[in-house]
Amino acid sequence: MPLLQAAVLLVGVLLSLRTPPCSAATDTVSPGNGLAGGGRLVSNNSKFALGFFKMDSESLSSHYSSPNTYLGIWFNKVPKLTPLWSANGESPVVDPTPPELAISGDGNLAILDRATGSVVWSTRASTTTNDTVAVLLDDGNLVLRSASNSSDVFWQSFDHPTDTFFPGAKIGWDKVTGLNRRLVSRKNLLDQAPGLYTLGLDPSGVGHLAWNSTVEIQSTGEWNGHYFSLAPEMIGVAMPSFKFVNNDREVYITYTLRDEAAVVLTKLDVFGQGLVGMWMDDRQDWLIHYRQPLRPCDVYAVCGPFTVCDDGDAEAEPICGCMEGFSVSSPTDWEFRDRRDGCVRNTPLDCGTSSGDRISKQQTTDKFYAVHRVGLPHGAVKVQAATSGDGCSQVCLANCSCAAYSYGEGGCSVWHGKLYSVTQQQQQPDASSSSSSSGGNGDVLYIRLAAKDAPDVGRRKKKSGLSSIGVTIGASTAAFLGLLILGLLIWKTKGKTPENDQGGIGIIAFRHADLQHATKNFSEKLGGGGFGSVFKGHLSGSFAVAVKRLDGARQGEKQFRAEVSSVGVIQHINLVKLVGFCCEGNKRLLVYEYMSNHSLDVHLFNANGRVLDWSLRYQIAIGVARGLAYLHTGCRDCIIHCDIKPENILLDASFVPKIADFGMAKVLGREFSHAVTTMRGTIGYLAPEWISGAAVTSKVDVYSYGMVLFEIISGRRNSSQEYTKDGDYSSFFPLRAARKLLSGEVGSLVDANLRGDANLEEVERVCKVACWCIQDSEIDRPTMTEVVKFLEGLSELDMPPVPRLLSAITGGAPASAVHYYV
Repeated sequence: MPLLQAAVLLVGVLLSLRTPPCSAATDTVSPGNGLAGGGRLVSNNSKFALGFFKMDSESLSSHYSSPNTYLGIWFNKVPKLTPLWSANGESPVVDPTPPELAISGDGNLAILDRATGSVVWSTRASTTTNDTVAVLLDDGNLVLRSASNSSDVFWQSFDHPTDTFFPGAKIGWDKVTGLNRRLVSRKNLLDQAPGLYTLGLDPSGVGHLAWNSTVEIQSTGEWNGHYFSLAPEMIGVAMPSFKFVNNDREVYITYTLRDEAAVVLTKLDVFGQGLVGMWMDDRQDWLIHYRQPLRPCDVYAVCGPFTVCDDGDAEAEPICGCMEGFSVSSPTDWEFRDRRDGCVRNTPLDCGTSSGDRISKQQTTDKFYAVHRVGLPHGAVKVQAATSGDGCSQVCLANCSCAAYSYGEGGCSVWHGKLYSVTQQQQQPDASSSSSSSGGNGDVLYIRLAAKDAPDVGRRKKKSGLSSIGVTIGASTAAFLGLLILGLLIWKTKGKTPENDQGGIGIIAFRHADLQHATKNFSEKLGGGGFGSVFKGHLSGSFAVAVKRLDGARQGEKQFRAEVSSVGVIQHINLVKLVGFCCEGNKRLLVYEYMSNHSLDVHLFNANGRVLDWSLRYQIAIGVARGLAYLHTGCRDCIIHCDIKPENILLDASFVPKIADFGMAKVLGREFSHAVTTMRGTIGYLAPEWISGAAVTSKVDVYSYGMVLFEIISGRRNSSQEYTKDGDYSSFFPLRAARKLLSGEVGSLVDANLRGDANLEEVERVCKVACWCIQDSEIDRPTMTEVVKFLEGLSELDMPPVPRLLSAITGGAPASAVHYYV
């Protein structure tokens, strides 16, 4: 489970909040010494503060100041007020009532209405004495305890978490008292009341992310002694120290930070996603570094009922829109990201005049509207008796509670009541409403509408099912038109062979039958990945090619467009050549020149492969740098590859490196310096700004390239267990390399398989470049053009600093102890 896996990685709170003014502070509330107005408690280590605060919507499209005041805990030294815990989310103090925090007569901690003296909120603990004090501890825990005996604790905030998982706190069950400690999302960006998403453990110790305490979104699996069985990434790089306990009295998980001074936040946001993050002083902002579920639309009911969720181009938030014939239930709530009520019908259904909810088809004028290419909603009811689309339609019309149906290879499915979690898979602008499901998964949903709201399909093109409110649509259609234009510009032929291996005659449009024959019916598989498989083939019997067959309607189409529109129109010795493509029906294939020495990872990490000598490694490093420099600055448009890693660096017969796999590439016009795009790439090579949701530049490729350089030096994965023994991530190779560089010991970093046969001057140069490439801020990283000059010895580099973020998340020296060298 993400919030239990990544507690030292990075999260952002996207609110601009009203920070309470500073005043003299203590860490204790005692009888007769309460807290009011702008006063606050500050923990003894100055890390946490407690006081009254208000939420503000300055970060939204319209300014709105909430009249509600909450008592909460936040990071004391972070300028952006970030609520970590709130006491009275369900009972805020409403203006103009002045609140006060005090020890009440029965010894409990209470929020009082100063005007009337009434209790707004209380700890309601069973105290054995009225001689109590409330203390904000160094770990952020607010405790109510005996004034004379600090170990006599009557109540603590760690037993009542809201949406944040504190280091040292427990998530789980007290089996004796029945206390269930779990995270609960907030209602929206302004309201601190509990939301619909929860994250916790069941009594057996399995973690669950759930909606409305009824629908499970994700599960962790069981604890195997080291990590949860469905969350093996818990043992990956930069993880905290986890502790799992399951005995007769309690079951819980907790964690501790390697650097207690680090300002780390682990949170369940209003959309039901786990966000983990760290405060960056140099940015003066939170840096999001981990988000799970990764795709917002994978969270159940994230957009509410009768909506379609499209996260194809979303960063941290889903793109929600109402279905045809529906409108947003509350525009104000939607603006504050509260979409639990979703959309409502514009016109009630006509359910006839008969009693009960069973009616005949003749008694209703309701019609169906087809929404194409969607993931179907939850809660389907199978109707075995309906053996056709018309029969399925009649079954639904005959029941007033039936809201939609779908008919496909799986038969007839109907849905009653509200429709949740319909997700857009792919735009299909010319789909016919009368067609049956276009996929074996039943990806056409027929929504029941009143006749008044059903569009005239004879005069209108089919939509995705989204209304115009709150939705951005059209990018995929534009991309498709661009592909058609590209097809008119490139030279086409049928099944011809390129003139030479550098390919001087353009891109070939192949027939599927030609490629099936060339690959012997796709029999010799070279490899595969998330987008499909790669097969070896021969054109005209001799010219070797690699044929990538793309799978999956949505992602396959997106990768196909990206590769043809980027690598298809450029040529460089260090970029793999696209020979041609096949776009026939729903088949998408790409044909590349064949690389006889496969990919770089085979030679670096596979003990059975050839050990690359240092000279070859150095030339490979320079070649990849040249290829990236060409993509970034040598083309008409800037092309960001977005997934640089050893697997995507192919080697020809002479071990010349060629960058491959442009399925995630982003093309930027020269008038643009950055782009907002979905997180893409491979964990371990991703730049921190990418996962933060910030706009990215070509410097994300620079970061990934730096990580690859470390692996070229060591011949091992950066995250190899050799560098993370016994859970000690302070030996994480990039961090180790940065330190060895400063101490002049780069020789110890070189792959042992080279047996000391390496040019240490070149090793030091590569290590310097790598350390500069992975700097926290993209501004500090060199361009790839500068990297080429550095590696070719045409310019010199200063000594790089140890990346502060890398040091912090792996338990290295705190930022204040990191020295910078020039």
